[in-house]
Amino acid sequence: MQHISVKAFAKINLGLLITGKRQDGYHTLETVFSPINWYDELTFSAADGLGMSCSNLDLPADDSNLCLKAAKALREYAGIDKGVAITLTKRIPFGAGLGGGSSDAATTLRVLNALWELDVPQGDLHGIATGLGADVPYFLETKGLAYATGIGEILEDLDASLPFHIVTVFPGEHISTVWAYRNFYPRFDRKVPDLKQMMRGLCLRSDFSVLPALENDFEPAVFDHYPAVRKVKEQLLEKGGFYASLSGSGSAVFGLFEELRDAENAARFFREHFPVALTEPFFTMQ
Repeated sequence: MQHISVKAFAKINLGLLITGKRQDGYHTLETVFSPINWYDELTFSAADGLGMSCSNLDLPADDSNLCLKAAKALREYAGIDKGVAITLTKRIPFGAGLGGGSSDAATTLRVLNALWELDVPQGDLHGIATGLGADVPYFLETKGLAYATGIGEILEDLDASLPFHIVTVFPGEHISTVWAYRNFYPRFDRKVPDLKQMMRGLCLRSDFSVLPALENDFEPAVFDHYPAVRKVKEQLLEKGGFYASLSGSGSAVFGLFEELRDAENAARFFREHFPVALTEPFFTMQ
């Protein structure tokens, strides 16, 4: 092998309902993940040991990076001492709620499992992925929409994809997941809507009546502390989006559009100020 280059795609959350808190401190949730056409690029090259470099010097390229954590976890599981050099070209903003680090970790697991000819069973790979982060199993196991429960690691592939144009905007604020969970406004006593049923209605019948129930529980606190993020959501709706929401714990915000022209105009408007991705209808991770 000389080198292998692959894309690691980002995700958005269609609804994110925090349903409780476990004794170990983790929160339980219900959400629907959807991929978007915003990606990092990972290149794997032959090497004697483990090492990596990253195009974004603000991100660590040491043992704290999820790519190296994934490689080490896989190596430890398999009881091997193989090496690889990883080059990460970082395009997905970090601290954005788009799962870039989780996607990079999942891609590393998937590629090295094949490259090192380990043939790790899917269930064991899922366990390694969950140990790296709650979002990692999604990027490892599904291509399109997936319903997630637990801390985000229990997945059900919905065998569907969004039939809309998606404009995703990063407003430049880096929001840590730890901060978001410390500051959100709990609503554990409310009746949780059926996200799976709502997704089927939205994707199969364009049933927009479900949209008010597609809430993100991080949004109120994030908007209170970061008014620029709230402004982006308002502008996505003003530009023709029929729905807009914070993704994950933020700060990225996305809008759904029926018309390509409206989506392109919105993307053009936001690109004057922020990084933006435009995703086509029925997009899936390849």
